[in-house]
Amino acid sequence: MFEDEKFMHRAMELALVAEREGNLPIGSVITLKGESVAEGRNTIWVPKFDATRHAEMEALRAVPSDHWESSVEMTLYTTLEPCLMCFGSILLHRIGRVVFGSADNYGGPSSLLAYLPPFFKEQFEKTQWLGPMMASECDPLYERVRALEEDRKG
Repeated sequence: MFEDEKFMHRAMELALVAEREGNLPIGSVITLKGESVAEGRNTIWVPKFDATRHAEMEALRAVPSDHWESSVEMTLYTTLEPCLMCFGSILLHRIGRVVFGSADNYGGPSSLLAYLPPFFKEQFEKTQWLGPMMASECDPLYERVRALEEDRKG
């Protein structure tokens, strides 16, 4: 559990960096055998708009190519429950374990789990999902995510 807290704290640090840069406060870390192998933070608005630059996607892109053969041994830590895009990518990459800080009832995949196509259902069942973890620390980040998204709409 100490290891989970350590990497969640790092994900929270990355979320704060993203927020200072003008993006949504979401951060992600990927580990293998207790060592960080990749990090990502939300960069969808700055430096230029790209809706695919979620923290989890950025972390997945940063994993060294020679590590992918061990993907089932990896843990992805993220401050917010992954959205549908990130959820699908995590399953396609066959990440073995996911730890998220705050639940996302607005954009997370929880309501769709009963409707997954067979491949994604099989991968989901092979993946260990833990969360919300450290919600008292991650929920304020999520509240700021929602507020920033609402400001962008208006």
